[in-house]
Amino acid sequence: MPSQGPGDWQRLLAEPEKHWRSGYSAKALAYCWEEADGFPESVRKVFQQSGLPIFSGIKILFAFPEHKVPLPGGGNPSQNDIFVLARSQDGLISIAVEGKVNEPFGPTVSEWQPESSPGKKKRLAYLCKRLGISDNGLDNIRYQLLHRTASAMIEAERFHASCSMMLVHSFSQEHKWFEDYQSFLGLFGKDGSPNSITQLNSMDGMELYAGWVTGEEGNSLVLLKSFLITRPHFT
Repeated sequence: MPSQGPGDWQRLLAEPEKHWRSGYSAKALAYCWEEADGFPESVRKVFQQSGLPIFSGIKILFAFPEHKVPLPGGGNPSQNDIFVLARSQDGLISIAVEGKVNEPFGPTVSEWQPESSPGKKKRLAYLCKRLGISDNGLDNIRYQLLHRTASAMIEAERFHASCSMMLVHSFSQEHKWFEDYQSFLGLFGKDGSPNSITQLNSMDGMELYAGWVTGEEGNSLVLLKSFLITRPHFT
């Protein structure tokens, strides 16, 4: 069903009352993306300035809030804040959006599996293989960044997209937790900066990217706002 406004996003949250608060990512993302005609201006600007042909003229086809992607090993799926299927002049692009204001990226790999169960071992091995990285040196990497990026690749395969991307849309003007994102890029031998896109690798004909966008400051302080226009690309 097409979204009628930001309030429709709340019911999709794992804990709707707890997570739907002003100054937090779920609400900031909902208002920012619903208000935009396509990609928010902060995101569109980073795409345009990247100079990468795949992001030239990129347009949203569909966007799904709180989109769940199952992963091997049992347990919870990867619940993307927004999953975007987009199109550019070079083809389809699968984008997993992770929103942040001041919230961290969750536990590190060592915190996530202090005592590895068979299911967690299976999942971590799958994520490493999917991302094309070694399973060494992961202890201080935020687990969320691993499975969020993998979910973008999984959905790219499902929709026959040639490009996948994990996009952090942060509303922190101080770039909180950016160092964790940098550590994640280091697994691919890459470096990055706020408001930029980094190509991580290319595997089996699919290009993988990561990006960090600093959102408009006002969206992290949303209080009362209403929308009268339906944005049919949110489903």
